[in-house]
Amino acid sequence: MSDRLVVEAGHKTVEELLAALHDGRRIVVETEFLGADHEVVLRYDGDTYYCDTPTRLHKHDSAAEMRTCLRNRGYGCPDEPDADDSTAERSGEPGRQDTGRE
Repeated sequence: MSDRLVVEAGHKTVEELLAALHDGRRIVVETEFLGADHEVVLRYDGDTYYCDTPTRLHKHDSAAEMRTCLRNRGYGCPDEPDADDSTAERSGEPGRQDTGRE
């Protein structure tokens, strides 16, 4: 069984998450949706990337597709995090960071 890595959404870069997947690690991303905590499990079997959310299993055929998913859903932070990311707050959507716009 692979090593599990547990992270909060947005606390690791997309590239760090992909590197961990390529090293054979299973990643548990802790996120919040509508005031409730949820876990998303990311894994890679050597051919297919998986994002197992509480409601759906996403499958991706390439690292590029997985990279896009990790960015779009907010599971990974931008590859070059801001110097001060301590003001980031959670929004009501799983894995997404609040942009401050309503």
